[in-house]
Amino acid sequence: MLKRLLTLAGASVLAFQVAAADDAQPIFVEMITNKGNITLALEPEKAPNTVGNFIQYVVDGHYDNLIFHRVIPGFMIQGGGWDSNLVPKETRAPVNIESNNGLSNDKGTIAMARTSDPNSATSQFFINTVDNAYLNYQSDNNPGYTVFGHVVDGMDVVEAIEQVPTSNRGFGRSDVPVEPVIIEKMTLIEAPKTEASPETITPAPESAPAA
Repeated sequence: MLKRLLTLAGASVLAFQVAAADDAQPIFVEMITNKGNITLALEPEKAPNTVGNFIQYVVDGHYDNLIFHRVIPGFMIQGGGWDSNLVPKETRAPVNIESNNGLSNDKGTIAMARTSDPNSATSQFFINTVDNAYLNYQSDNNPGYTVFGHVVDGMDVVEAIEQVPTSNRGFGRSDVPVEPVIIEKMTLIEAPKTEASPETITPAPESAPAA
């Protein structure tokens, strides 16, 4: 799978989706941050459009040197949209929501951030730090947020990021890290030796992630 993905690095998202649809195996991405590394297992069978979109941003280097710009303890950490100067990075066209795929916003899962338009997700993502069941698909009128993978290694790094001091740095809310938490690079990797399921704990209500 990884070799096929690397050959598709310069191809379209649609080409990736076609390849991914033939293989139900997870796709692994390593996120290198200035707080440590996080390994993600993505699920193309469950969310082919979303995974294809995310991987295209990875292979294009879009996430390199962006930050986690929204960090809320007991909820989630969000990144993939701004650099350390809080300058937004240009994105491609949004992808359609795939939240009704059987995956839940459990602790350790990765999902796409969006606006009030369900089909507005571009590059921003969030990692749930608790079970956030209210973010799951409820109905077509309340579609929730698309989960497309989970953390298989580095949950300690996620939890460390979750606890960094935050302040108001221009977004009108006090959830921007005082010292930038930088995504130095994201890369596709071969499958790790072992894969763990995301740990779960009791849900904690909070406002929904927005792009």
